Amino acid sequence: MNTGARNPGLRPDSVPPMDLTCIRCLQTYPLDYLRLRCACGGALEIAGTPFLDPAQIDERDLTLWRYRHTFPLPPEVPPVSLGEGMTPLVEARWSDRAILLKCEFLNPTGSFKDRGTTVLVTALKEAGVEHVVEDSSGNAGASLAAYAARAGIRASVYVPAHASGPKREQIAAHGAEVVPVPGPRTAAARAVLEAVEAGAVYASHVYHPLILSGMKTAAYEIWEQLGGRAPDAVVLPLGHGSLLLGLARGFEELQITGLIHTAPRLFGAQAAACAPLAAAWEQGAEEPLPATEGETIAEGVRIAAPVRGRAVLAAVRASGGGILALSEAEIRAARDRLARMGFYVEPTAALAAAALDHLPNLDGTVVVVLTGHGLKAPV
Repeated sequence: MNTGARNPGLRPDSVPPMDLTCIRCLQTYPLDYLRLRCACGGALEIAGTPFLDPAQIDERDLTLWRYRHTFPLPPEVPPVSLGEGMTPLVEARWSDRAILLKCEFLNPTGSFKDRGTTVLVTALKEAGVEHVVEDSSGNAGASLAAYAARAGIRASVYVPAHASGPKREQIAAHGAEVVPVPGPRTAAARAVLEAVEAGAVYASHVYHPLILSGMKTAAYEIWEQLGGRAPDAVVLPLGHGSLLLGLARGFEELQITGLIHTAPRLFGAQAAACAPLAAAWEQGAEEPLPATEGETIAEGVRIAAPVRGRAVLAAVRASGGGILALSEAEIRAARDRLARMGFYVEPTAALAAAALDHLPNLDGTVVVVLTGHGLKAPV
């Protein structure tokens, strides 16, 4: 498959020196927008990205590109943007508790995935890529399809055959090729890797290290929206964990630079039908435990083997948070309850609210992240 890359291995000279580091074997590589994984197969992280500097926030830009000085991109590169980020932080009550709902479902394609996609597709367009592939249960594929269309890049998205009809329709509506793969979610991941071996450019929302550069902006936004302080806790759904890792790193940077005193506790919520991280948490394990890919209405977190699971567990542990597994009945009840409060979200997003019932002792400012729109999934 032709990648169409005019300049493979691009790292523009105008980008400060940064390295890619393998999370498994610690091998390092120069920053390369097209390098996805280490030779050992491990995922990569970017080391050396600039921290947030309040003086460099572009107050005129009401998207997450107001923080572009923190991205590993040349400053002159035009962003591939649909207006993502700066999602509302809305006051609400859950039982007798005051909470803040971070409405990530109001991003352009209806999910938080747009944060990572905008940065990734901007880099791939700059690298001259003309065709990308991805595997997704829905939201990441829809996001990639939209931003690829915006950039004029062809996209092929490998989806589990059981994926939500609305999400598949959204992917196709943006002009991307939808490739249904029978079997569990892992089958789609295997299928896309075959395409990658044949030469395709893998715009992975899981493996590509640029994704986390976009996810960190959620922490910056919450900090700004709270008047320059951190919340005491953040609760969010947990599948592969890219958003949780982005929040952890964003708040860590704010703490290192003295912009906050203490980073928030992080709490991840999984569906009990597929909960490798929750199982590991309960047993004190450092790696995700083997899990079956059981049926769940929270299809966005139906991930039996999270690629960055070790890092997710470490981040939650360092924050003093925790990881919970919730039943299908609890997920449905939380989705319905949120809808009656005016927040129409998909079941995956409702996981975060459902977790509140198991966290009665959370004090202070609690942010609950609503990750995906209710129009994404059939009721």
